[in-house]
Amino acid sequence: MSPPVILHPVKTRIIVPGDDIAALAIAAGDNDPDLKLSDDDILVIAESAIASAEGRIHRLSDVRPSPAAYRYAEEYRMDPALAEIVITESDSIIGGIDGFLLCMKDGTLLPNAGVDESNAPDGSVILLPKDPDSSASFIRKAVHTRCGVVIGVIIADSRTHPMRYGCSSVAIGCSGIVAVCDERGRTDLFGRPLQVTRRAVADNISSAAVLLMGEADESVPMVIVRGLDVERGDYIGIEQISPEECLFMGIYAKK
Repeated sequence: MSPPVILHPVKTRIIVPGDDIAALAIAAGDNDPDLKLSDDDILVIAESAIASAEGRIHRLSDVRPSPAAYRYAEEYRMDPALAEIVITESDSIIGGIDGFLLCMKDGTLLPNAGVDESNAPDGSVILLPKDPDSSASFIRKAVHTRCGVVIGVIIADSRTHPMRYGCSSVAIGCSGIVAVCDERGRTDLFGRPLQVTRRAVADNISSAAVLLMGEADESVPMVIVRGLDVERGDYIGIEQISPEECLFMGIYAKK
């Protein structure tokens, strides 16, 4: 019988710019043996914690909105300063609803380009980490250098899904495990070969972890996932698809 998969929440103080996330993760094990990182653990970290440590915090009062920001702000009932930051962080703007712009950023469709007022200091917003894959790799290497253990690291971000209430989580950065497992060629229960199925391993791990992280004032920016059988190695990144291949974006891409 396989050992059980166990998730350990890691509670910390509020993360501030300049914090060493790897050091905080390691220090948690000094007070609780269950939190001592070991080989094959997967450390899931909230993107807001990474962004905060990397100084990706902007004060709205420091922003000078452009004419385009004022237009979007009027159309979608937004703070013009927030609209300006979203424009700057986006590759393109697809549309919006009240309070949000729907954006393309780094090949991903997401609201407000990931710019978030939640868990940010008053009058400020938190941007997504500049390079989540690099952040994940840096933390993974730092843990190995300091502790001698080989782990996987996932940077997780909460997302909504079309036509559904509520947030789940996706991986926006990944290092040390295969983020997407190709199931094509395997057979289903009736012997039919799978044609398109890929398993979103890192996204599924992220969603499990966010149940312990929470979305409010829990102060749990990290979760250690232990005992999970996934493919490991010097993998970095998450495979993405073009808008033309996407079920949701393909409609717009063909117009």
